[in-house]
Amino acid sequence: MRRVVRCSPKPLFRKGFTPLASHSSFPQGGLSSYGWDEGLEQSFAPHRAAGLVPARIVRVDRGRCDVITETGPMRAGTSFAGGMEPDSAPCTGDWAALRPGRDPELVALLPRRGVVVRSSASRSSHGQVLAANVDTAAVVASLAVGLNLGRIERLLALAWESGATPVIVLTKADQSADPAAAVAEVGDSAPGVEVIATSATTGQGVEALAALLTGTVVLLGPSGAGKSTLGNALLGAEALETGVVRDVDGKGRHTTVHRQMVPLPGGGVLIDTPGLRAIGLLDADDGLRQVFAEIERLAEECRFSDCGHDTEPGCAVQAAIGSGELSGRRLDSYRKLQRENAWATSRGDARLARVDRQKAITRSLRELYAFRDRQKGR
Repeated sequence: MRRVVRCSPKPLFRKGFTPLASHSSFPQGGLSSYGWDEGLEQSFAPHRAAGLVPARIVRVDRGRCDVITETGPMRAGTSFAGGMEPDSAPCTGDWAALRPGRDPELVALLPRRGVVVRSSASRSSHGQVLAANVDTAAVVASLAVGLNLGRIERLLALAWESGATPVIVLTKADQSADPAAAVAEVGDSAPGVEVIATSATTGQGVEALAALLTGTVVLLGPSGAGKSTLGNALLGAEALETGVVRDVDGKGRHTTVHRQMVPLPGGGVLIDTPGLRAIGLLDADDGLRQVFAEIERLAEECRFSDCGHDTEPGCAVQAAIGSGELSGRRLDSYRKLQRENAWATSRGDARLARVDRQKAITRSLRELYAFRDRQKGR
């Protein structure tokens, strides 16, 4: 029997928070204000011919979902959530085909563009999609505590791998003795990425940040980094729930427990995500090459093409460390993330191989049974 999960009667926004004006005046902007374009319309043509309508998923909670359609927000069931791989299940930001009616139901997802995926927090071989169809990934770190450059590099690898444009946002600049020095320090570990210090309390950097954010924007960072507070500053409204942070270590409770999407007043949409305790990489080779672009460039100048950047003669990477051009910490971080990424990817490859083998066995058995049935029927 097909499994159909209906949406809960919970409202689109939490109690105590005011929906933004963009929702109440939705028909004026239609789905275009949520990113619908000609390319999506063309890919949706077969679904529209079948009587389905496009919808963008705003929030998912155990198969329950809130969506935006051409006529506005509604709740819908998901008929396919139970039988999908975790990394292909419906996620906030997905575009979907919806069967309208008394009980609206999502029946298919459109191909994704710009997907932020991490290795499952359960350490399984599956990936976990954090946000789909993302254009800009804002990596958020707090200046109220010491900078964790390794964590920022991990998040940047996820962002680059997704195909989105990363931006590093240093929050709580009003609590830092020297925000400019912090921006410079982070910039050294993020070649090619804009780094901006902000303060939701004073408004510092918020307007400049808003100018950098385009399309669908996702906020990525740990609990206590100030993602929801930053989101409210960008939205100009208390649309996202915020919580307190411990003074001793700057960590906060998981106030945001679901990924949720809200429209930005200047255009585009914002996806707020729960704080990330574990930031595991999965098949993020391209992302790592982007994050550590200077090491990749130096490696091309090494005497040996398979240089391990350790004690080999003519190693340009070690020469750069010796001259102060490159820090040893960067190389250590690069090696660590490469090992982790390779391990997680190999687990995924092994799982897919097992799935393929099981499918082949099942197919062979079906063919055998069909042959026997035909023999008996003679």
